[in-house]
Amino acid sequence: MAIFTGAGVAIITPFREDGSINYDKLEELIDFHCNNGTDSIVICGTTGESATLTEAEHVECIRKAVEFTKGRIPVVAGTGSNCTRTAIELSTEAVAAGADGLLIVTPYYNKATQAGLIQHYTAIAKEAKAPIIMYSVASRTGCNIEPATVAALVKNVENIVGVKEASGNISQIADIMNLTDGKIELYSGNDDQIVPILSLGGIGVISVLSNVAPRQTHEICAKWFAGEVEESARLQIKALPLIHALFSEVNPIPVKKAMNLMGFEVGGLHMPLTELTKANEEKLVKAMKDYGIL
Repeated sequence: MAIFTGAGVAIITPFREDGSINYDKLEELIDFHCNNGTDSIVICGTTGESATLTEAEHVECIRKAVEFTKGRIPVVAGTGSNCTRTAIELSTEAVAAGADGLLIVTPYYNKATQAGLIQHYTAIAKEAKAPIIMYSVASRTGCNIEPATVAALVKNVENIVGVKEASGNISQIADIMNLTDGKIELYSGNDDQIVPILSLGGIGVISVLSNVAPRQTHEICAKWFAGEVEESARLQIKALPLIHALFSEVNPIPVKKAMNLMGFEVGGLHMPLTELTKANEEKLVKAMKDYGIL
């Protein structure tokens, strides 16, 4: 059984003025998602600025997300690291905290070989007894998971069950489905490719868009699953200008600005991320107004 199907939100981490995590706001955001169709909370991923959280903050944020969600929808914890030992520690802590699954990005900067990736993911899976979704996003990590590597891990390691594919390479994604005989939980890692990936056998998306449009992102998936393919595609296409605006600068800079514009008061960003430029803010405001969320 899949960890979740549909639209999981790659939820932002709200901060106070001093840069500490605003847990009251996180609880408010999780309630918002549970009440507006989001199918899973994906905590402490790239969008959650996990790279600039301390390990203690990282673990506590996962604990709080599980607590606040109260079993209403699954919680998937981002526990990847470029150090295998650190990833194991974060993953075992997340499982102990009650996370339903783990999202583990490829080691960044190290640029591991494919053999190294197999060893890395196998070691984590051996220690962390929870379903694992691998996360392939070479544009941020410099490290791609090749289709044959994905297939080897899914076939040979029981609790490695899926992949969040954010390579943008549809041919690569098709090869993954071929080499795994479709026996993999495939999630889109790009909001502009939800429907194309569903068409290849995907079961959902781990979404930035869901932060500001949870119901609409859920509906893109729900319409597809209901066989309403044309409506699903229409909703995907309608969202494209907003999606492009949400990625006008490095994620999560635009989405945090969007949430603040919507009145969520999620705070700023941890350095080295900086505020959205005025020109891109104007484009974002226009896209949000055209989409009907501002």
